[in-house]
Amino acid sequence: MKLHVVARGKIGRSPEADLVDRYARRITWPFKVTELPDTGGTIPPPSATPSRDVLLDERGKQLSSEEFAALLGRWRDDGVREVRFLIGAADGHGDAARGQADLLIAFGAMTWPHMLARAMLAEQLWRATSILAGHPYHRSG
Repeated sequence: MKLHVVARGKIGRSPEADLVDRYARRITWPFKVTELPDTGGTIPPPSATPSRDVLLDERGKQLSSEEFAALLGRWRDDGVREVRFLIGAADGHGDAARGQADLLIAFGAMTWPHMLARAMLAEQLWRATSILAGHPYHRSG
C-alpha cells in the first residue's frame, strides 16, 4: 500500500525537511511526498484504487501509535492501494475537504506548524509500519 503525503507549502531546505527525509528513508512501504503551493494548485487524484484520504486537522481524532498502525494494517489487508495524507497550509482545510475525507486525525489538542506536522507524520508512518512489521523499536504493550 502506498503512503502518499500531499502537503501545502514548500518545505525547502530546513530542519523539518531533514526530519521528513530521515523517516522517509526508513519507511519500507511505497512512500511519496507531493508538495502544492500554499493556495491554488490541484490535489492529485489517487494513483491507485481503492484509496483513502486522511486529513490532518485540529478537529480530527487523536489516535495512539498502535491504533494508527492497526488502521493502516486493516486498510492494507482490505485491499486499499493508496492512502493520501493531506496537510493544509497555515489556515488548514475547508469544510468541503473535511466532509469528503475518509478520516480526520490530529496530533493532539495543541496547534502545530504545518511544516513540523509533516515531519511528525513521516515519523508516525515509519513507526506504524515498524509496528506492523514487528520491529522491536516501538514500546507497545
